[in-house]
Amino acid sequence: MLLASCSSSTSRTPESSAQSAGARSASASPAAPAVPDEIQKVAEASLGSETEVLVYGDLSKTGPKQVLAVNRLKTTPEGIAPGILVNRLVILQSNGGAWKEVLRADEHLENAKGFLGGIPLAPINGWRLQLDQDDPKKGLVMYFSPIVAPKGGHIVPLGVRWNPEVKRYQSLDSTFQQFLSEVPQLETPESQVRL
Repeated sequence: MLLASCSSSTSRTPESSAQSAGARSASASPAAPAVPDEIQKVAEASLGSETEVLVYGDLSKTGPKQVLAVNRLKTTPEGIAPGILVNRLVILQSNGGAWKEVLRADEHLENAKGFLGGIPLAPINGWRLQLDQDDPKKGLVMYFSPIVAPKGGHIVPLGVRWNPEVKRYQSLDSTFQQFLSEVPQLETPESQVRL
């Protein structure tokens, strides 16, 4: 089976282009350049030894080198189509030789300013990720969908890309055109019912 993503990139690894339900198959993947050791070590320092680098380079189209790394789900949940299924994701950015985390996805999506706008309040145990690098001006666009609908909600893809005006990754509105502001903390809405 082939992983479906929205575009192709010259900096992708074989793992991001051909796999069978998350299990690596050497005979199914064409030979491609390996991820440089420096990039792999930076990613592993953030997410651990089971980290997979999906793409790296000038992902935001603003100059600094960035790395998109994930921890894939070990198995595809029953009834869920295979794809890029992750439980953790980071984007790291090189800043004068030091690497800094600029986006994190685990139970929620966060950047340095807080939780991304439009995310579910309930924790998400896994995300389906789609990548799009077709527009050279916008850079990497990611689409996150909860693998399982959160409590009291439904599955709606959430677009995330670099906002050059504020110099960080932010979520997009439902039209994928306007950026949404972050929220400093997630709060469960209080019930308006009085007893």
